[in-house]
Amino acid sequence: MYRYPLLFAILISDLALCAQDMTSPPPAADPRLYDIADAADPARLEADITTLVNFGTRHTLSDTVSETRGIGAARRWIFAEFERIGAACGGCLEVMYQRNLVEGDPESRIKEDTWVVNVIAVQRGTRDPNRFVMMSGDIDNRVSDPLDGTSDSPGANDNASGMAGALEAARVLTQYEFAGSILYVGLSGEEQGLFGGKGMADWVKEKGWNLTGTLNNDMIGNITGVDGVTDNTSFRIFSEPYYPDDVTDERKNIYRRFFGGEVDGPSRQLARYIERQTRQYATNLEPMMIYRLDRFGRGGHHRPFNDAGFPGVRIMETHENYTQQHQDIRTEDGIAYGDRLEHVNFPYAAKLTGVNAITLAGLAFAPAAPPLVMIGGAVEPSTRLRWEAPETDTPIAGYYVHWRLTTAPQWTHKRFVPAGQLDYTLENIVVDNYFFGVSAVGVDGNESVVVFPTTLIPRGT
Repeated sequence: MYRYPLLFAILISDLALCAQDMTSPPPAADPRLYDIADAADPARLEADITTLVNFGTRHTLSDTVSETRGIGAARRWIFAEFERIGAACGGCLEVMYQRNLVEGDPESRIKEDTWVVNVIAVQRGTRDPNRFVMMSGDIDNRVSDPLDGTSDSPGANDNASGMAGALEAARVLTQYEFAGSILYVGLSGEEQGLFGGKGMADWVKEKGWNLTGTLNNDMIGNITGVDGVTDNTSFRIFSEPYYPDDVTDERKNIYRRFFGGEVDGPSRQLARYIERQTRQYATNLEPMMIYRLDRFGRGGHHRPFNDAGFPGVRIMETHENYTQQHQDIRTEDGIAYGDRLEHVNFPYAAKLTGVNAITLAGLAFAPAAPPLVMIGGAVEPSTRLRWEAPETDTPIAGYYVHWRLTTAPQWTHKRFVPAGQLDYTLENIVVDNYFFGVSAVGVDGNESVVVFPTTLIPRGT
């Protein structure tokens, strides 16, 4: 739905709910998402990445006073750009800084007390404003020496591409209204130790926001890798299997050991959602789910959100080129080192921005997910599922009960259950052989993420 006055939007949605045959599934696709998938403009991404590169360096420890150089100038420009985007949609964005003081540590990459400042733009939902999904890029960058805050550091792909993607997604999605809220974020301090993400995750918890998904975009513009492969038709989604504190929770450990779920935590379900949205709405783009928190031995800005208990994934290019990451600008043995503008493929960055946009839109259009799913069926011929209704003002058409073989990476089967019914029995589907989950679905066909069962149905009920 394009941006209509709020009361009219609510009326239209309520009429759609009344007209919906609640015993049959809602539409299998939302036509708006096909448009959203293709709406990111490579030329606008190129302009934004070029602007960020022209700040010379955006190192966390760089100049904060200059109007033309350093991280201070970069974040003020990002703030102003979000304000311009908000003005174009009639003030639909709340733009703010979020900052936290990182105490200096001689053993860390921040030697002296430093303010790490993030830029946040909030597009409030019309029905569930406290339910958020988030897309982030990083403002900061670096050269070979992680403490060098003065040398030229273009940071074109790492990570002006992700930051420009967040700006462009805001331009696209502010043309619509959503039930839930969307956050577009520029994080700082990533190269120094993920400080911006940690500060923001703590801040979100303090505000009591229900952050249901974090899409960390870190390098979405390179198509020619150090492996010699040039590929603009695939990308990677990194996700960890469960929350970090689950491994120290004896109850959850026992449940996983006997009932499964070791690859079915909230971040992994978010990754599956992104893959499904991409296959349905994007063209000529192959999503690659990676069953790791991040690249081998490395880290990114979704991790602090995972640590705080929020689902989060990393979206990035498939083929990295390490000669263009964290490098001083130089030519050595015939190799031109450095993260230069000419290495960014802007149409590819637009495609990955589109992936983010259809994910954010799908989740923000959809109702909230069931807060709890229960399962039963041991030594029985059928599987029983029961769930709690989400607290949401977004109209719910019903629920989908999902299942897949235990070795399958993606949900392969689903069955519709009308709204108001909070249980379902899959006749002659033996619980031993499959994994199961439940999602909520709106009258427009947009689904929440799938929720994996974490509790047994009491015997005899």
